[in-house]
Amino acid sequence: MPVLPDSTLPEAPAAGPAHPEQLLSDVASLPPLPGVYRYFDLDGAVLYVGKAINLKKRVSSYFQKNHGATRIGHMVSKIVRLETTVVRSEAEALLLENNLIKTLNPKYNILFRDDKSYPYLKMTGASSSSNPGSSFPRVAYYRGAVEKKHHYFGPYPSAWAVKETILLIQKVFHLRTCEDPMFNNRTRPCLLYQIKRCSAPCVGHISGADYAQDVAHAERFLRGDARQVMQALEARMMAHAERLEFEQAAELRNQVLALSNVLHQQSVDNVADRDVDILAVKVQGGRACVNLAMVRGGRHLGDRPYFPAHVEEATGIYNADDFEEAVDDSAAAPPVPSVETQVLEAFVAQHYLNVPVPPTLIVSAPVNKNLLKTLSVQSGVKVTAVHQPRAQRRVWLEMAQTNAGLQLARLLSEEGSQQARTRALADALDLALDDLDTLRVECFDISHTAGEATQASCVVFAHHKMQNAEYRRYNINDITAGDDYAAMRQVLLRRYGKLAETLREAQQTGQLPKGTGRLPDLVLVDGGKGQVSMAREVFELLGLDLSLIVGVEKGEGRKVGLEELVFADGRDKVYLGKDSAALMLVAQIRDEAHRFAITGMRAKRAKVRVDGGKLEEIPGIGPKRRSKLLQRFGGVRGVALAGAEDIATVAGISRELAEEIYRALH
Repeated sequence: MPVLPDSTLPEAPAAGPAHPEQLLSDVASLPPLPGVYRYFDLDGAVLYVGKAINLKKRVSSYFQKNHGATRIGHMVSKIVRLETTVVRSEAEALLLENNLIKTLNPKYNILFRDDKSYPYLKMTGASSSSNPGSSFPRVAYYRGAVEKKHHYFGPYPSAWAVKETILLIQKVFHLRTCEDPMFNNRTRPCLLYQIKRCSAPCVGHISGADYAQDVAHAERFLRGDARQVMQALEARMMAHAERLEFEQAAELRNQVLALSNVLHQQSVDNVADRDVDILAVKVQGGRACVNLAMVRGGRHLGDRPYFPAHVEEATGIYNADDFEEAVDDSAAAPPVPSVETQVLEAFVAQHYLNVPVPPTLIVSAPVNKNLLKTLSVQSGVKVTAVHQPRAQRRVWLEMAQTNAGLQLARLLSEEGSQQARTRALADALDLALDDLDTLRVECFDISHTAGEATQASCVVFAHHKMQNAEYRRYNINDITAGDDYAAMRQVLLRRYGKLAETLREAQQTGQLPKGTGRLPDLVLVDGGKGQVSMAREVFELLGLDLSLIVGVEKGEGRKVGLEELVFADGRDKVYLGKDSAALMLVAQIRDEAHRFAITGMRAKRAKVRVDGGKLEEIPGIGPKRRSKLLQRFGGVRGVALAGAEDIATVAGISRELAEEIYRALH
């Protein structure tokens, strides 16, 4: 199997690594069928996920050859277990492989993370229901699962692109954007009608037939038939003029002018492409950026950068099933694809599993034809890739390449400054670390409103960035309202209690159970001596190292940049300096903990105050008492307007519980 050479790694002995007999037996018994394979290390972590047209031939090649000191050689030396899944076709293998890559996060695969769904422009479908608004479709920004009864246009690269398109639809076709409740209760036109952004169907200023025609024109415009729409509008304008209906003709004239301006501004009047994605890849400094630009309906809607993980680890291991099995054993191996091609193919395979794929991809690096063929089978759309485009397509690709380079330069700059901050913090606090990349900081903050809806947050900083997936919120109960010290005690006990017990048992047995977490290198608490003293008590109780605890005490006048660090192990307070990179990192982590805590607290408070279904969250209120309260007062609004004395008159509600309900709703 062809691999990328890696001259930075030392030479390995000629003999290959010793593997468990069970693993070699599993490899020998594999069938010559298409499928997906997974490699695991001694700790059970997934090393690599790959697909093969012939599982037996593909997997055996890993263990029959001496890969030397390449990255693939280092990976093979760690393999202790193998899992495979047989599928019916290459298309199924591609789908399963990339779903597993996203789910398992293997170290030696290029991984693209996309936690955000794409936004769409939604055109609600007309229906014959009793709802008046259903007869006049509206345009709206939408993100989520699609429904067949509505029409969706996109996806768009950003919310801004959707909102700009909605503004164009309002300017040219005067379609409504209001929700049905507002539409059904209007008695006179709103401001959008006055500024020529809506035709006011809510009060009958336009007939249903004319509005339906505007909707049809808007949909054709969104699909790229702008020229045909303009011709239809001009024909209608002339017909009204011939019938001496000059007001209607003037309205259509204004629509034609508005549409003409849009076509001129968007430069789409001479573009043949309707739906195209432009993919440009840039690789530098061990990182990569794929810039995706979207053209929909002939209009360039903007772009979005993607930064894959594990590029350095994965570029030495290329899943070359198609290349390897396309030639017989005696033939020379085909050239190894460039890193740019590997990154681009990984993006195409992973990205278009979950979003619609346009028929044309304009790419900055060649893409394997078998991948495109498989993608066509999977999506039901014949997909072609253009590597060296001309004319307008070339302009689009050059724009995408420029943006990819700029975005990657920005990322490298940010990562460099963040690593410098991490190093400054480690030096300032004299943290003994073998590897700066392993520094882990956990920060705690308490948030409440006058003791109500108390929550504690824990945010995690590791690998030079905030780890959002590891954030946690803790509901604080059974403490005196507003007692921040008790809240801090509770959250620290809950966070580290079980871990401390596991570590003590491991010291006695000499064996650490699998899956056991690790203590952070630094525990930040948002507060001064009082909070640090409470944290010290908890750590003494749990038998943990006090030197881990550092409090962030606000400076004089609570001004940013004047914070001082307070230590639990008796060291003197430290002021790092307003321009200190270490203090910048501490402030960044502290502010993130505060943001995470206060958003959780507000959400919890809003559930009790606003959501009628959440009355049961008030201690002492179950389904029966909730039902009695709603029956007596006609809903949560009525309960909120009632005084404690009135609430206490409900059967089963004591005076104390009535006062608790009143406090919760106010």
